[in-house]
Amino acid sequence: MISVPSHDPAGALVPHTLKEPLTGAKAGPLAGLTFMVKDLFAIRGHKVGNGNPDFYEHATPAHETAPVITRLLEAGASCTGINICDEFFYSVLGSNAHYGQPVNASAPGHVTGGSSCGSAAAVAASMCDFALGSDTGGSIRVPASFSGLYGLRPSFGRIDVKGATAMAPSYDTIGYLAREAELFRKIGHVLLDSEKVETPVKRLILPEDVFGYAETSIDAALWQVFSRIGAALPQAERKIIAGDDTDSWRDAFRVIQGFEIQSTLLPFVQSHNVDLGPGIKERFEMAAKISFAEVEAAREVRAEVSKRMRGIAQPGTVIAMPTTPTLPPERNIPDGASFAEFRTLTLQSTCLAGHAGLPQISIPSAEAAGTPTGLSFIGWPGGDEALLDLAVRLEPLLRKTA
Repeated sequence: MISVPSHDPAGALVPHTLKEPLTGAKAGPLAGLTFMVKDLFAIRGHKVGNGNPDFYEHATPAHETAPVITRLLEAGASCTGINICDEFFYSVLGSNAHYGQPVNASAPGHVTGGSSCGSAAAVAASMCDFALGSDTGGSIRVPASFSGLYGLRPSFGRIDVKGATAMAPSYDTIGYLAREAELFRKIGHVLLDSEKVETPVKRLILPEDVFGYAETSIDAALWQVFSRIGAALPQAERKIIAGDDTDSWRDAFRVIQGFEIQSTLLPFVQSHNVDLGPGIKERFEMAAKISFAEVEAAREVRAEVSKRMRGIAQPGTVIAMPTTPTLPPERNIPDGASFAEFRTLTLQSTCLAGHAGLPQISIPSAEAAGTPTGLSFIGWPGGDEALLDLAVRLEPLLRKTA
């Protein structure tokens, strides 16, 4: 019998988590499995908190359940919990000043990464079979890498975002996390909408610039992985992706995201004088000051990035890179100025797929300095299923590297 967890070993659940499970259909491709959801999804009769107790206090119960949850229930999976996330999703660290810092079972002395931190913590601790989150600037990919999980940021628009709180709508996607590749593929087949673009992977690009700013231990670990899985991949081609434009690409994401937040989350924060945690407060202050002229210039940069990335990521081509260029920071340090470099380096990597609306999968592949590190593949628009198939194909080879 499916039930909600009786305890929370990973500190992954919000205080307003489910008291009773949402029970899935008796039959279906995900029958008998359990999942949890980030604290931004509408569930009928429940309030959404968006990682902030003030928002939760003023929220009203949802009239409808988010379609992405309904689809999973209809496929047989049962929802058993609501997960902590970084406050208003405005961090990639995995810490919440109000609800705490979930425990990374795969690296207990380090953060999970965020903002889908509780979702990652719950899956890594086997509190559920898989979990839903969102990815705007890396919020699925970063915790997948830090927590030793599979994580997908889908092609923009391929998983319905209705019923999920908007952050920066031109970047927002719904993603998910799981421990096993075969299950990960099954979930994708349930959730992915619209036309897929099926073609075999026949070209592999290694972006030298992206590998170049990864920490030495990550770079070394992933090259060892490539030596083991190379036979299952096309011959690698080395290429410069962003080069000298790296800073402008990252800054364009920061500006566009902040400008869009002016219309989504900022109005509530300002009108209710919300007490924001460290790091989050400063980012909202920055977002409030972004001008229309600044965002127009950033959108021009984004258009060029998208053109370049989509020009490379043609059907059949994947770009392989470290999911995160840094190791996961240690626990119990607040999200403040000391994490500026971590956030900067992370967004340099995660903005590539985000700007262009491309799918990106993070695959648990190795350990670097004793912590998990993910290997990512960016695919072509609609190439999500090819990335899921690639994960399944690589899983037995990656197990041999452990």
